[in-house]
Amino acid sequence: MSRVQAESVIKNIIREIGQECSSKGHTVSETLVAFVVKAVVLDPRNEFNVERTLTKSDVQKLIKLCVDRLLDVKSPSLDTIKMQVYFDMNYTSRDEFLHEHHRVLESRLAPVSREITDSRSRTREELESLYRKIVSYVLLSSGLGSPTDISIVREATAALQSVFPQAELGTFLSLNKKDKERQLNELTMIVTGIRLFNKDGGKGGEGIDDLPAILNEAIPATSKHIEAELQQCQQLIYSYTALIEQLEEKHHLTKVPETMWFEALYNVRQHEVFLHVILSDVIYCAKQVEMLENQLASQMEQLRTTVRAKTAVPTALVYPHFIALSNIWTGLQNEMVLLSVLSNLATNLLPFLGTHAELFPAEAMQPLLDQLNVKTDEQRLQETLGQRVNIADFKKQDWLFPETTANFDKLPLQYRGFCGFTIAKKLGLLLPGNPDIGILKHKEKYYIFSSREAAYAFAQQPEEYLLTIAEKAKQHAELIQLLELHQQFAAVTPYSQAKTNEALMIKPITKCDSSTQTDTHLVESNIVKSYEWNEWELRRKAIKLANLRQKATHSMQTNLSHMRRDNTSQVYLPKQVGTQTKRDSASNVPKPQIYLAGLRGGMSKTTHMVKINLTRDVDES
Repeated sequence: MSRVQAESVIKNIIREIGQECSSKGHTVSETLVAFVVKAVVLDPRNEFNVERTLTKSDVQKLIKLCVDRLLDVKSPSLDTIKMQVYFDMNYTSRDEFLHEHHRVLESRLAPVSREITDSRSRTREELESLYRKIVSYVLLSSGLGSPTDISIVREATAALQSVFPQAELGTFLSLNKKDKERQLNELTMIVTGIRLFNKDGGKGGEGIDDLPAILNEAIPATSKHIEAELQQCQQLIYSYTALIEQLEEKHHLTKVPETMWFEALYNVRQHEVFLHVILSDVIYCAKQVEMLENQLASQMEQLRTTVRAKTAVPTALVYPHFIALSNIWTGLQNEMVLLSVLSNLATNLLPFLGTHAELFPAEAMQPLLDQLNVKTDEQRLQETLGQRVNIADFKKQDWLFPETTANFDKLPLQYRGFCGFTIAKKLGLLLPGNPDIGILKHKEKYYIFSSREAAYAFAQQPEEYLLTIAEKAKQHAELIQLLELHQQFAAVTPYSQAKTNEALMIKPITKCDSSTQTDTHLVESNIVKSYEWNEWELRRKAIKLANLRQKATHSMQTNLSHMRRDNTSQVYLPKQVGTQTKRDSASNVPKPQIYLAGLRGGMSKTTHMVKINLTRDVDES
């Protein structure tokens, strides 16, 4: 049977199973049906041979087994598989969440954007209508208010007119489609920045929610809610683990089959794993929000400094600040979306926990737990504190320890950190391993154990234990994802685990003591490159030298060969010469001197004044 024919047969089987379940009042997704089909085929108890073509009776048997399993309302195993399928279909990385969110927003805004970019407005009424559409697009794209609220529309219109007056619509219409879309996005960011700045200054911000305050209130509430669920889940894990350990001594604690206890444990363990994943994303959201709040405050302060006490500011100075404000606010909106998705994801996992609660109600379990010592995972780790593998007891196995491995806490541990020995020897019991005992490196994979004895037993026959765990996973398909056995069972690898995982490529960086020595007095090399050991080569050189003695050397030089000789010339440097173009001279003019005699009078009644000029001539000076 070719690959195309096999895929067609599988699709028909999945479709038929889904239709039969629907006819009995249970709607199931094709993804869930496909997972159950692969799980049923892998289970050796069903005796399906995957290497031969399925007969008609095999197909009917497969359909019946799958339908019975999908309709089993009292199966914690089915609940766990449903939880895994749901989480795999709805959870992805932050970048993919945001990419999908923005893709949906763009698809919703596409009709409005297309109506603006394809417009051929000419009349005044058409241009006014186009401008209103641009305002609506800005509001819808930014998410800051409803375009049906008059006060919000007026504020957005005023902000848009300050950077894009209606008179520039003609220039806008002359652009091509891509330039129009680019300008629309730039206008959206600038208007968003203006409105956020006005809100910060108390001059506007109608319809803009206080996202930092909302996030600072929502993140702790979400974290507290998930931590409370995680605590309840871990309490159930500790109870089921204690009861399963008691099953080794007393095989009939209740009327419920023993396998149900293990399925219930797998169910709550898987829930714990998913809650840890969601909680880590919420914590990362809190860090991102804190960083964005600091950037928002810093950007606001820079913008206030730029526009302070200025009637007009160049657009080249303020537009980048407005665009930066818009990007920061978009980041806060993204964190709000992510937080909502994570919160809904954690809430939607709860319906997959109902079966084990019905099978093992609290009032029925409490009398059994009163007689037991229920240990937490931390208490189990404390009990094995100080136990360590002696590497001298193992010659072929490699053991890693915290003090000898730099990236010890980042190694990709097998079975999600559970002890492989207890999974194989205790019917699938999941106990956390203690890395301080030592991490066994076997075929480039890393295993930890719950006790020193378990580590010694596993290290002596690792292949046997690995096969036992694989067979256990075939009987309980939920263990494939819970224990991360996707490399062994590629047919049931979920989409989220099929991607490249950087953790799988981490190699241990081991430490060791080493020393080097550098010679202080290196031996000088005495190699005579002209040395020849060949006698005939020496004779050839001797004949060549003897022949040269009979030769005469002649030389001549022509006018065209002047470049072959050395020429020198000498010049005298210019001497320093001084000239004077003016001279200093002076002239002395005689000072006028006039003497008047007889002004004091005399014996006579009349005064006789005599005027005498004593000024010297110019020639005498």
